[in-house]
Amino acid sequence: MTPLRCAFARVLFAACTAAALAACHRQPEEKPKTMDAAAIAFQHEEDAWRAQRRDTLLKPDGWTSLVGLHWIEPGAHYVGSAPGNGMQLSMGPAQLGMIELRNGAVHFVPDKSAALTLDGQPFTGGTVLRTDADKAGASVIGFDDGRGSATVIERSGRYALRVRHADAPSRLHFAGIDYWPAERGWKIEGRFLPHPPGRTMEIANIIGSTDAMANPGVVEFQRDGKTWRIEALDEGEGVLFLVFADRTNGHGSYGAGRFLDAPMPDAQGRVMLDFNQARNPPCAFTAFATCPLPPPENRLDVAITAGEKAYHKPANG
Repeated sequence: MTPLRCAFARVLFAACTAAALAACHRQPEEKPKTMDAAAIAFQHEEDAWRAQRRDTLLKPDGWTSLVGLHWIEPGAHYVGSAPGNGMQLSMGPAQLGMIELRNGAVHFVPDKSAALTLDGQPFTGGTVLRTDADKAGASVIGFDDGRGSATVIERSGRYALRVRHADAPSRLHFAGIDYWPAERGWKIEGRFLPHPPGRTMEIANIIGSTDAMANPGVVEFQRDGKTWRIEALDEGEGVLFLVFADRTNGHGSYGAGRFLDAPMPDAQGRVMLDFNQARNPPCAFTAFATCPLPPPENRLDVAITAGEKAYHKPANG
């Protein structure tokens, strides 16, 4: 090797060695800044809500436990899981008893072979069952050592026997809930504009009937530089009940709309809308619910990419 080439090689070696040493002593890349206290509190709030939401759905008598919705026609009908019953249950005792719709009241006589309870007490004699429209709540017929229950619901003058069971496939094989990432930008302060006292709104439901629901006012909020309005309902639970549709329905979220609870407005009419807590109606999880549908006024021409996504039922659920 010529002296010139040797010199060049020594310089190249020295340069490479210096680069390697520099790489060894290079400071690590700056880590992303940790979330501030407000962001941490927000994420904890959303995580807690999601955990509670799941627990509520999966309670032994939660929405995922529904196994039947049987409309009650006038006259007497035998009820039970055995073939031949006029009202055949998918789960429960072979013979539950006899149900009769008479003069606008639902009568029930338990079968002697079934160990039943009524509102938690032994049930042996016939009685008139309260419906879910009663101020005291619906009468609860318990069976299978309390794992199953049956209640009467009233919808637009019609009556149905709603049946739940803790061993419902939809509960045991629950597939979990998928969400859009929680974002503080979807927690929006709205403005409540009251309607005259006593106003109601006809709300269609998934079974094809309508119900007059208390409509205390409308909530306005702003998003993407536009003002949007949602008519609020009041089911007597101390919150505003919002049933809405948006551009994600059928394109990420449940096709028939979603629900959102909001606190009652403060003295200045302010209402906090946390769309991260927009939830699927019960009908997304079971075919035995009677969910309200969004009225035309609540069909929003905006994609609310927050809250629950569409539920995908497992094949065995």
